[in-house]
Amino acid sequence: MPTNPLGVHALVFAGGTTADEMTTIIEQTKAAGYDILELSLHDAVNLDTADARAKLEGAGLDIVCSRGLAFSADVSSEDPEVVARGAQLLHDSLRITHDMGGTHFTGALYSALGKYGRALSAAGRANVVAALADLAVEAQGLGMTLGLEICNRYETNVVNTAADALRLADDIGHDNVLIHLDTYHMNIEEDDFIRPVRLVGDRLGYVHIGENHRGFLGSGHLDFASFFHALAGIGYSGPITFESFSSAVVSPTLSNDLAIWRNLWNNGPALARHARSFMADQLEAGRRG
Repeated sequence: MPTNPLGVHALVFAGGTTADEMTTIIEQTKAAGYDILELSLHDAVNLDTADARAKLEGAGLDIVCSRGLAFSADVSSEDPEVVARGAQLLHDSLRITHDMGGTHFTGALYSALGKYGRALSAAGRANVVAALADLAVEAQGLGMTLGLEICNRYETNVVNTAADALRLADDIGHDNVLIHLDTYHMNIEEDDFIRPVRLVGDRLGYVHIGENHRGFLGSGHLDFASFFHALAGIGYSGPITFESFSSAVVSPTLSNDLAIWRNLWNNGPALARHARSFMADQLEAGRRG
């Protein structure tokens, strides 16, 4: 049996975070055998955190929250008002994560989630470092860690590779800022699935497993065997979360941000069960290899 806690993204089951949707999401996550639910906070306005926490605790599930920012609330901007709105959004999201019982807040915390028309400026990067350093101090006081998810060039201009993320984490300068690898993004930006894992090493704090098209695991062309062997090679024992998106389940904001136009699956519960089995098998093979 895998020792890494295994998670699933809520958008496999429902697009929003109303009380009824959270009931469905939590019940299906538990039924599929997962340890962790990952919840995007793009729909946080509809989220009843106390109710969600009670349901999570009742199901015996841990929670990880994630998000990217918006172009109107972007800490990588050169506009002080836009940066301030982004910093407030990060603060609010950290508190929501904590209030639900979570200890890890991750994602594209450093920029809007979308295609930029130019490269990141030095001033914009300095704003990212300052905002995330402040957030890291706040998180540390709450006993929490932050994740820098490495996203592809079409979703951010701040962090596209493991080397980028490590440089940013070094400049932020706090030990509770960890690196978040995602196989979907790595397939676009990295040379292979082994060297980035080794480069990050013991600073790896979270992993997303997703196919090259974000559909059923094993139905695309990604070399998951080498990735899981690399994880075993560095002794990674942290969370591994399945992330998949289809136009069959729509989030009013996140689906558009991620360009989820294709219907890659219709049955989220079946997809989730398959993914858990796939990841458990890959973990076992990686350890035996």
